[in-house]
Amino acid sequence: MADVDAKKVERRALVGSIVGASVIGAAALVWGVVAQSRVLLFDGAFVLLGIVLSALSLAASRAAAIAPSARFPFGRQAVTPIAIAIQGAALLGTLVYAAADAVAIILAGGSDVAAGTVVAYGLLSMVCSIGLVRWLRRTAPASDLVVAEVAQWRAGALLSLVYAAGAGVALLLAVWSLDDVVRYVDPGLVLLACVVLVPIPLRLLRAAGLELMEAAPPTEIATRIDRAVEEVRAEFDLPSPVVRATKLGERLYVEIDFVVAAGGWDVSGEDRVRRALLGRLETLGYELWANVELTTDPELAA
Repeated sequence: MADVDAKKVERRALVGSIVGASVIGAAALVWGVVAQSRVLLFDGAFVLLGIVLSALSLAASRAAAIAPSARFPFGRQAVTPIAIAIQGAALLGTLVYAAADAVAIILAGGSDVAAGTVVAYGLLSMVCSIGLVRWLRRTAPASDLVVAEVAQWRAGALLSLVYAAGAGVALLLAVWSLDDVVRYVDPGLVLLACVVLVPIPLRLLRAAGLELMEAAPPTEIATRIDRAVEEVRAEFDLPSPVVRATKLGERLYVEIDFVVAAGGWDVSGEDRVRRALLGRLETLGYELWANVELTTDPELAA
């Protein structure tokens, strides 16, 4: 029941992100057309792309919540890192395209833009983005998909600040009659925004790739697993075990093998160790798939 409730909260957060992106993206596109500003058109396209990616995250959330079946005996948790990887690839592709377009405009002699309207839009968009970041973090802080959404909205807030600051500089240049320089501000802001944002999709791609390759879980999770193992090892006077763990979406896989002396343990004793470990690992908040074994054969634990 707790997992079902968590998925409902996750989907509510994703729907809220989609609604917010729809409003901000539409406003940016209309504003960009009226002001003839490429930087606002880029921002609108960037935000509307976020709607598609949020919808993808929502579909991934629903798919991951489907119970295991005969065809998918381990469920569909892999859709979560796949969706995050697609988000990262789409964002990276958008930034590359926007940067290439900005360079082309700069080489062509720049473009005119109403700097005042860019300042106003940048400040308004930044406030909205920060508000959505806070709401998403409060609504579903443990969801990987929502964390990816938060990363996008944080990037959006930073981007909006860059727009406002750059356009403010353009206003000062106009006051000093440096109109030739002002023509390069709009494409320059797009190029700067691409540089600022490029770490975001790279981080998403790296995180998703590590999960799909069954890498060790994040340091915080690995540390808590090690702590739980040490507590149980000390409680039952066991030797140091072989521990393997990986995270896939909302599921945490853990395998713990203790090599013990022959004749010292029976099945009920192994069950007590297993219960002690599972009780501690369940507090991590993930769907836990754990295997705890006691063996007298070191090769079986290798």
